[in-house]
Amino acid sequence: MSKDPLDLRPENLLSPAKGRLLVSAPFLADPYFRRTVVLLCEHDDRGSFGFVLNRQLEIGTEELGLDLPALSMRIGIGGPVSGGELFYLHTIGRHLEGSVLVVDDVHVGGELEQLRELLRADPRLAEHVRFFVGYSGWSEGQLAREIDERSWLVTTARVTDLMSRMSDAQLWRSTLKRMGGDYAPLANFPEDPSLN
Repeated sequence: MSKDPLDLRPENLLSPAKGRLLVSAPFLADPYFRRTVVLLCEHDDRGSFGFVLNRQLEIGTEELGLDLPALSMRIGIGGPVSGGELFYLHTIGRHLEGSVLVVDDVHVGGELEQLRELLRADPRLAEHVRFFVGYSGWSEGQLAREIDERSWLVTTARVTDLMSRMSDAQLWRSTLKRMGGDYAPLANFPEDPSLN
């Protein structure tokens, strides 16, 4: 079966896996995931979970109730699941008990009290931690269906993307451009094509 020449959605060259990024296609209508980049922290035959990397909250660490000093950190909305829970990615995994490696030097979770102590002792470590409220989750087969519908593009993750301080829109666009080929032009696709 040949591809419809009017279908601008490129095919995925990679399969989803732990440590890879999901980049929402510009055509995705879901307002929650529109123009998002999601790090997959787990992906298997039972389902998937990860964190939206480019949806930020306008609050500080003192508002999280973590008994931390006011630190210069970006706090993200990780997804629509468990919105009352706090999660974190970090690059201090070898120093944080219970953390789980996701990709390269990026870990998820670990001992929260130990993390507090590390951040109090050296506030500069805040550059190596990203907090998220909630997470993104897919049940068995759900993500595969969404990828088949080409709602998501799959690419590799880089530590610089995961710990980035880029604006929400910049991260989505720069990730598509980095993917190159048929993906790069999608970065310039207008948010509302009817206004173009």
